Amino acid sequence: MTSPVILHVPHASRGIPADVRRGILLDDAALEHELDMMTDSFTDVIAARATEAAGIEALVITAPVSRLVVDVERFVDGSEPMEKVGMGPIYTHTHDQRTLRDTVDAALLDRYFHPHTQAVEDAVTAALEAHGQVVVIDLHSYPTHRLPYEMAEHDAPRPQICLGTDAFHTPAWLLDAARSALDGFEIGLDSPFAGTYVPLRFYGHDARVASIMVEIRRDQYMDESTVRAHDGLEALVGALADLCAGVDSAQL
Repeated sequence: MTSPVILHVPHASRGIPADVRRGILLDDAALEHELDMMTDSFTDVIAARATEAAGIEALVITAPVSRLVVDVERFVDGSEPMEKVGMGPIYTHTHDQRTLRDTVDAALLDRYFHPHTQAVEDAVTAALEAHGQVVVIDLHSYPTHRLPYEMAEHDAPRPQICLGTDAFHTPAWLLDAARSALDGFEIGLDSPFAGTYVPLRFYGHDARVASIMVEIRRDQYMDESTVRAHDGLEALVGALADLCAGVDSAQL
């Protein structure tokens, strides 16, 4: 039996197709460093293991390429706030505001962005048809120390877990469930990152679609200097599994 839970993992990939690589101005070493800084490493592993541990058939949807190719969680209608720092749907600048590429190939949106967002929309639609409701858990990570591109204030809290919410799509019961499942960690709300992912077809008007973002501070599960996971990863798998199982069995 399928689950009403969908885990969305948009920034775990380091994949950059060869033709896209040719348009990136960084040398190989600098590109590897940029991937280290900008990739939500192991979040796909955490999501997959959590759903298995929860014993539910929750769908995990991961972006097919690195966010340095396209960022599938940006707006493409010109309203994206991150355009100000060169990080709209197709990045032109790096985490430290160097030039990443000097031309933007809008065809990348058709290759990667639109198919991904359509896949999420289709999954949400199918879950609504099967269950009458759906919960999207939007899984991310962030570095211990603020990166130059971030629009959050320099002194904004950077807790072990940041929960991102939406006034319409994050009901109180879902926030409570996340806090309960993750109660072994220091939890903050909407800092240093805020909001959560909902397909635009449903955004702002379909309350059957609930969503919460779970941002994990990277030192909780990996050595940030070597990009190697440590034993903390398993604790996060267990906590996320508890959230998935709790949401799956809840009377939504």
